[in-house]
Amino acid sequence: MKLLAVGTVAFDAIETPFGKTDKILGGAATYIGLAASALEAEVGLVSVIGGDFPQGYLDMLTSKNINIDGVEIIKEGKTFFWSGKYHNDLNSRDTLVTELNVLENFDPKIPASFADADVLMLGNLHPAVQLAVLERMSQRPKMVILDTMNFWMDLTWDLLMEVIAKTDVITINDEEARQLSGEYSLVKAAQKIHALGPKFVIIKKGEHGALLFHEGKIFAIPALPLEEVFDPTGAGDTFAGGLAAYITKTGDFSFDNLKNALIVGSAMASFTVEKFGTVRLEDVTKEELKGRINQFRELTTFELTM
Repeated sequence: MKLLAVGTVAFDAIETPFGKTDKILGGAATYIGLAASALEAEVGLVSVIGGDFPQGYLDMLTSKNINIDGVEIIKEGKTFFWSGKYHNDLNSRDTLVTELNVLENFDPKIPASFADADVLMLGNLHPAVQLAVLERMSQRPKMVILDTMNFWMDLTWDLLMEVIAKTDVITINDEEARQLSGEYSLVKAAQKIHALGPKFVIIKKGEHGALLFHEGKIFAIPALPLEEVFDPTGAGDTFAGGLAAYITKTGDFSFDNLKNALIVGSAMASFTVEKFGTVRLEDVTKEELKGRINQFRELTTFELTM
């Protein structure tokens, strides 16, 4: 089973109450790929970078068995760059700089070795790019997972509706779910989003966990309480990457298995926030991941006698 992840490979500059960075490695596809690598899933990336992107970063990705044949290098161009500053609660942030650079004219190239991927993870990008990827696959993947945001809802509604209609799983936060559906109740919001096409709706609630909806069934998980949170950048992408990778590894597309995938994705994301950028995610071991999953088990398992 193969996973193809489409998204940004980029530079970030981040400021939180705990410190700040200059340009460091970031991007949705980067976090998705590293999460998949930690789970030993066969993963390929589709993205675009400029000639300013360090070879050392590419070498790190390939050393993690991440296929980068679909990462196009435009030597005369500059890599996508985002800079943001988080508020004290780390739940909200201000975007300081967004430079699209080579991403502005991104024309995704699907490597032949991943054109038949079993799972397709469409990272947060322009819906036109996401549609192009879907059209260029040699066959429809067994599962298409979509991550999007309110920016695309505001600017590209019709195109976004086309993409949503072609996906099996959508993962968005609670604010985006309310905007997409026009409903305040997340249960009602999920019902309306189901009607747009996706079989599974995942609504992320940050430090309050996540909800999974499918055919009237609901599964909820908490967020893992952590002693230290330095940088939430990439946590949502890591969550999606862990979820997609677990589904790819198991080859099981059922509701029950998506429950497990939700736990794995959340466990992976809990590592990302412990250091700036991708640093912590690059070093996650199998034993550490098992430990986090066991922590989830202890949080959510109980025996009750009435």
